[in-house]
Amino acid sequence: MTYRTFEAALKRFPNIHTLVVGDLMIDEYLWGNAERISPEAPVPVVDVLREDTRLGGAGNVLHNLAALGVPSAVVGVVGNDDNGTVLRNMIAALGVDISGIAVQNGRRTSRKTRVMAAHQQMVRIDRESREPIEASAVDLLLRWVTAHISRFQVVILSDYGKGLLTQELTQGIIQQARLAGVPIFVDPKGNDYSLYRGATTITPNRKEASLASGIAIHSPQTLQQAGEKLLHELDLEVMTITRSEEGMSLFFPGGAVEHIPTMAREVFDVSGAGDTVISVMAVAHACGLPFVDCARLANAAAGVVVGKLGTSVATPEEILENLRWEQNHLGAKIKDLDALVPIVERLKQSGKKIVFTNGCFDILHYGHITYLQDARNQGDLLILGLNSDASIRRLKGESRPIIGQDERAHVLAALECIDYVVIFDEDTPLRLIEAIQPYRLAKGGDYTPDKVVGREVVEAHGGEVVIIPFVEGKSTTGIIERILANRHES
Repeated sequence: MTYRTFEAALKRFPNIHTLVVGDLMIDEYLWGNAERISPEAPVPVVDVLREDTRLGGAGNVLHNLAALGVPSAVVGVVGNDDNGTVLRNMIAALGVDISGIAVQNGRRTSRKTRVMAAHQQMVRIDRESREPIEASAVDLLLRWVTAHISRFQVVILSDYGKGLLTQELTQGIIQQARLAGVPIFVDPKGNDYSLYRGATTITPNRKEASLASGIAIHSPQTLQQAGEKLLHELDLEVMTITRSEEGMSLFFPGGAVEHIPTMAREVFDVSGAGDTVISVMAVAHACGLPFVDCARLANAAAGVVVGKLGTSVATPEEILENLRWEQNHLGAKIKDLDALVPIVERLKQSGKKIVFTNGCFDILHYGHITYLQDARNQGDLLILGLNSDASIRRLKGESRPIIGQDERAHVLAALECIDYVVIFDEDTPLRLIEAIQPYRLAKGGDYTPDKVVGREVVEAHGGEVVIIPFVEGKSTTGIIERILANRHES
């Protein structure tokens, strides 16, 4: 999906009325310096210079939605205490409908105090209740949801394990939402995910998914096993596993898997990134974007918030700036095969005709450029398999390549006619061709079709080999020979 399409989707966000159900809390930050050790005990003394109070838990989801311009309402429970009053006022100040918040006598409203010094968290102090909410509160909240569910285009369940999302309340909300045709996105907690059965998707991280599935995730195979197990056991439309710096993975019925790379440029603090992901994914889905594009937009938003210290949010302008950077960054064109295959499948499903070619491209010259432009004209996009340094040495000797593989890849990625570059280490690109299965396989004029590696693979699924004439007298070897000749003459 293009940058413009994402931009248009973000402009539709203010039309998506969203219901957030989850544990509400206050996040308090005490910022200061730690330059002394206490004489009372071997601990640092923090001189507090600044205090900051923010919405935490499901409140951070509400804060994310407000930053995105999304109108929302909240269902939750607070105690009959000062923190409860402060919390409701903070949420109301965002323009959120708080009529779905119940007050439970004797319950402590969650407040987490983090002491920060030198950009690090020194200690956290929790004041809260974690036992399940009372049956009367469950009944009150279910009645509210039943009466108001028709107002919303999407529901987000934000579970922080503080006692709100009991089995009865969670399943009751999921049933009401499904009856109303409203999708349900869940940020889960704990090891028993059965209470989320029937949701649209859930978004655990890798560790959480491992615990919930009972499968230790340590490889692509175990990742897929865990994702598919949770997908089917919980009757989801899609299973989402977030993987920190590796992005996220989506698992669909029928075995389809999509891996979405991260878009973080700098990581200072991952606090609240999950709240950002589920907020953006849910609203983007309600806007009609396919799940894969919802995830890509959510990744762009998460890439913004992890670059900030403390629990933060991303605005539409910041998300679009991150998307612009990713789109313009040459490295975005350079993929490994595992990342490229799902992109290729998505492109094929949209009807794109893929052309593949390969080569060393050591010292890029005019002959290369005209060849690559002609290859690109054979279809809708061009994927270039680039020989690694090691494979070139095996093919051409220890003196080659002149230019290293990373530099060659970035130079080629700068060409408009090339859509993706994938480096391969084998002597031939057969493994790439088998995985990509292009519509056309392009080779230079020094080949005949019967000598082209991968011809049988391409022709077996209805594709064809295209031989493109080289520009006479233009070659890397010739350039090197002229340089050496000039050097000897001088």
